Amino acid sequence: MTRLSRLLSLGCVLALLAGVAHAQGIAWEDLSDAQRQVLAGQAQHWKDLDPARQEQIALGAQRWLDMNGSDRSAARNRFQTWQSMTPEQRQAARDRYQQFRTLPPNQRQDIVDAYRRFQTLPPEQRQALRQRYRQLTPEQRQALRERRLQRQTLRGQGGGGQPRP
Repeated sequence: MTRLSRLLSLGCVLALLAGVAHAQGIAWEDLSDAQRQVLAGQAQHWKDLDPARQEQIALGAQRWLDMNGSDRSAARNRFQTWQSMTPEQRQAARDRYQQFRTLPPNQRQDIVDAYRRFQTLPPEQRQALRQRYRQLTPEQRQALRERRLQRQTLRGQGGGGQPRP
C-alpha cells in the first residue's frame, strides 16, 4: 500500500468517525460547566433533541459565553424583538435574510456599509430618514432602488467613483 493510499484510507476512516460522532450528538456531560449553566433549561430534554440541534445549541451557548457585556445586551434585545414579532413578521424577516444571502458579495457589502453609516447618524436624523422613506409611494421606492442598483453597477465597472450616501 502506497503512502498516498494509506493517507487517503486514514482520511476516510476519520471522516466516517466524525460523521458517527456528529450523528450521535453531544452528551450533556460533554458540555463544559459554563455551557451547562447557560443551557440549564434544556437539561431535561437534551437527550431528546436532534443531534444537529444539540450541536447548534451548544455552539450558541459557547458564542454567548464568548460575548462581552454589551454584545450580550444587544443579543438580548434582538431576541426580545424577535419574540415580539408575529409569525408573519418573522417569516418576512427570514425571507429578507435569504434574499440578502443570494446577493453578490459586493452588493451585500454595500448594504452592510450603508447600514453602518446609518447607525452612526444621530437618532433624530435616523428617524427623519425613516419618516421620509415611509412617505414615498411604491413607485418612488422602486425608482430609488433602481438608482441605487445603477450606481452599484457603475461602481462595479469602475465608472462610478465614490458611492453617494
